[in-house]
Amino acid sequence: MDDFSELRSRGQGYLEVDLPGGTYPYLTLSFRADHAVVHLFTDDETVSLLVGDGSVPRDETVEVPIMDELAIFTGHFVMAVDHAWGVAQSFVRTGSFTGLGEWVEL
Repeated sequence: MDDFSELRSRGQGYLEVDLPGGTYPYLTLSFRADHAVVHLFTDDETVSLLVGDGSVPRDETVEVPIMDELAIFTGHFVMAVDHAWGVAQSFVRTGSFTGLGEWVEL
């Protein structure tokens, strides 16, 4: 929670959100300004993106940090930062990624 608040005050960030005692599944939350993207890693080879909330038109693009570089995503996978943070909190609270929205495997 503190890491998110610190990054939010800087206007952008990248967080890995995992559950105690396990390697998988885990989420990453990448955000810049008001836009965020959430990845789901279910094992060494499987990565999915959470479908966005419509806050950015599907055909527009947004840049968010992934690790130390900016990556471009279409609006189809972009959501408001508060929505993404709610997804991360639900994942930690429930221990499940089902019910958080529609995932698209890459």
